[in-house]
Amino acid sequence: MALPVVRASVRRDLRDFDAQFDHLVRQVFGPVAASAGTTDRAWRPATAVSETESAYVVELEVPGVKRDELTIEVEDGRLAVTGEVKETENGTRRSTRRTGRFEYRTRLPRGVDADAIGAELADGVLTVTIAKPETATPRRIEITQG
Repeated sequence: MALPVVRASVRRDLRDFDAQFDHLVRQVFGPVAASAGTTDRAWRPATAVSETESAYVVELEVPGVKRDELTIEVEDGRLAVTGEVKETENGTRRSTRRTGRFEYRTRLPRGVDADAIGAELADGVLTVTIAKPETATPRRIEITQG
């Protein structure tokens, strides 16, 4: 069975498509997304934000990052998580992993106590738990007969 022959025009079309796609990714997401983190501009890790009865929970995917390589700060009602994914020097020829500085910033809900924020790093996921203020937690109001 003979293998199909790829004509030069098809190869040229694929090369053009690849260049156009790369250009589109750079326009939409910036140079960091297109080059997998090879610039000095910080990128944003994949994040999930959820809410429980007593807290807001922010989960950030930071595989390979150690606890001492992360910084979590609260200032002026904003939460900032910063860190860096270092490049490995194991002879990798090609990688789609993001490397370099990353940051996640978000405004905190009003009334949140900065001292009531905790963080845990497990299995490459940083979980930041932000306790809700007492006034934000739901409570049931009993109706009395008058």
